[in-house]
Amino acid sequence: MGEAVVAAHNVFVYGSLLADDVVRVLLNRVPTSSAALLNGFHRFSIKGRVYPAILPVRNRHVSGRVLMGITDPELHILDEFEDVEYQRTRVEVSLLESSDKLQAHAYVWSNASDPNLYGDWDFEEWKQVHKESFIKMTMGFMEEQELPESKPRVATYESFYQQDAAEKNER
Repeated sequence: MGEAVVAAHNVFVYGSLLADDVVRVLLNRVPTSSAALLNGFHRFSIKGRVYPAILPVRNRHVSGRVLMGITDPELHILDEFEDVEYQRTRVEVSLLESSDKLQAHAYVWSNASDPNLYGDWDFEEWKQVHKESFIKMTMGFMEEQELPESKPRVATYESFYQQDAAEKNER
């Protein structure tokens, strides 16, 4: 018998997964990527969260990157990481370098009427303020995944940031 065919997926990322360090923790590699635009969506900040959400909004666009060559097991890891807050959706993105259109998966916020969504999310600000702690949370998430009774990512996120805040208050 021949080798099993491994499906390769394209995934549009627009938030914490723009950081190679976060992707490396999740996938143990940094896939080839290309800068891209997702038309007809807006990237929101979320009250009480350090990561963004996207939702369809007419006449808006989200800049990000397309991670290419994502395997089925890697897509499963990303699904677990994005958890129930997001729904994996097929979208069409425009590559910036060539203007080519490409089909990709994107993680769209599940609650379209969420009152906690506001304004714009800023990746540069996130890198300076939250990246280091987010990488630590992501490492904790990956360690948790190896346990028989692993917690979902949202629970890992909430317990990590509550613990992080408590430690800062003790100082």
